[in-house]
Amino acid sequence: MQLSSLLIPFQRLCLLGMALLLGACSTLVATPRSTPGDDTPSASAAYQAWARVLQTHVNERGLVDFSALAKAPQDLHTMIRFVAHVPAASLGDRNAQLAHHINAYNALSMFNVIDSGIPKSNTGLAQRYSFFIARKHTIGGQLMSLYDYENKVIRAFDEPRIHWALNCSALSCPVLPREPFVAASLEEQLERETKKFFANAQNLRADEASRTVYLTEIFSFFPEDFVPKHALNFIAYANRYAPQAFDVNWGIKFTPYDWTIANGLR
Repeated sequence: MQLSSLLIPFQRLCLLGMALLLGACSTLVATPRSTPGDDTPSASAAYQAWARVLQTHVNERGLVDFSALAKAPQDLHTMIRFVAHVPAASLGDRNAQLAHHINAYNALSMFNVIDSGIPKSNTGLAQRYSFFIARKHTIGGQLMSLYDYENKVIRAFDEPRIHWALNCSALSCPVLPREPFVAASLEEQLERETKKFFANAQNLRADEASRTVYLTEIFSFFPEDFVPKHALNFIAYANRYAPQAFDVNWGIKFTPYDWTIANGLR
């Protein structure tokens, strides 16, 4: 998910300073090579390959067997080549483009973990800077970091439910679905993943004694994506999807984000 994800205001200032100091230290992540004459797979081939990755290497808890995937990365590479060479604008309407961006971000994050040597965690500003900002990928023919992709492209769709669908390969991310997002059922998929996310007590729970609601820290990463445009406050937004509604006037505390890589073999 997400680098503005990571940051309270002071941390954002620290990261900005780090970016200015290390701006020349970016790393170009090479797009995987294909067989001669097959540089750009078709959309059908790419998404069939991505579906196989999700079915084969992701379990029901959203954990990824990165070691096995690194040993047999051909399907992931097919998806990454498609993401690299095909502009989303060529894929159809708004839903088609947004579905593609979500899939592309999730695939690139997975690829980034493998290309980074399967780190144990992205805890710490230095690690997150390296993973989300310093490493540049080819996306639709343009060089872009995961940070810029999320914040300048995907968030521009003004769809707050993307935050319960984008997966940055960390344990506190939304669970990675074992199927691609598709234009025809994007609304249903986003609703399903949002409800699933807020049904998890790690993301939403309450302490009646202290009249406090504990929420995912993702809300603090992107507050303007939810309030005031889409809800009175964070509790009111979560109540739309939660199994149980909580008093919108209660206090709010954020559950610390776990940046441990969601590795099925850890």
